[in-house]
Amino acid sequence: MNSSEITRLLTDTVGSLSQTSTMKGLCRQHRHGDALPSGQALAEVIDLSRAILFPGYYGKSTINAETVLYTIGVSTERLFYLLRHEIEAGLCFENRDGDDRARADIRVRARDMAAELIRRLPAIRETLSTDVEAAFLGDPAAESFGEVISCYPVIKALTNYRIAHELYLIGVPLVPRIFTEMAHSETGIDIHPGAEIGKHFTIDHGTGVVIGATCIIGNNVKLYQGVTLGARSFPLDENGNPIKRIPRHPILEDDVIVYSNASILGRIRIGKGAVIGGNIWVTEDVPAGAQIQQNRNTPKQH
Repeated sequence: MNSSEITRLLTDTVGSLSQTSTMKGLCRQHRHGDALPSGQALAEVIDLSRAILFPGYYGKSTINAETVLYTIGVSTERLFYLLRHEIEAGLCFENRDGDDRARADIRVRARDMAAELIRRLPAIRETLSTDVEAAFLGDPAAESFGEVISCYPVIKALTNYRIAHELYLIGVPLVPRIFTEMAHSETGIDIHPGAEIGKHFTIDHGTGVVIGATCIIGNNVKLYQGVTLGARSFPLDENGNPIKRIPRHPILEDDVIVYSNASILGRIRIGKGAVIGGNIWVTEDVPAGAQIQQNRNTPKQH
């Protein structure tokens, strides 16, 4: 192609891509300069959060008894500033038609939401410490807590999830989902921020695990790679659209183990201490203490 043909191609393509009829639902017009939450800023929020929650394992600073207070203080101040700004962007995303008074209210809400997340960080660390212990005790190959914190994808995924879940409970839009999708991309573990997960939770290996939005998981639960805690068919409204925000994912009570590639689907209950074997499709309640495994077809001897 010669230069004039390339120019014409570019002009025609830009014109086609700029037609509003082709952008339905795909283009967001920004009012008052509002932007979406920044992926780069939210990545820094996660980096800071991990450094605060696991000092010395994440972050660039060298931690010792003399510097820990200063280092965590600087990181927490930076975290609050970034989080307030990104929460504000998320609130603007949800309320894009607001006037100046609404914008002022959003700024106050964002500040208070960010402060509330900061207030919850000690409790988040305490819960994560139980997850680290569960991963360590559940894996004979683990040599130390430090190895688990530094290397295991489940800890990175759960750190994102535990923060995202608290923001979800606080009422922050969009940002919690971005956090868990960042962990999904990083670890292969997909946990919706709306899921409720108890303490001492772990996922061995982790890759391919899916935990749906309305899942409820008790304490001391262990999953293996490839497990899906998902929904079945979705009920539809009078217009044929899926009904949102209804319980549709399983409940796992305390002390449940689910082995690799099992799919547990629908609003069913897996009772306390039950064991679900690998490569199984479960769509009905499982009583406490039960062990569910594949039927084994043994070839007959001739």
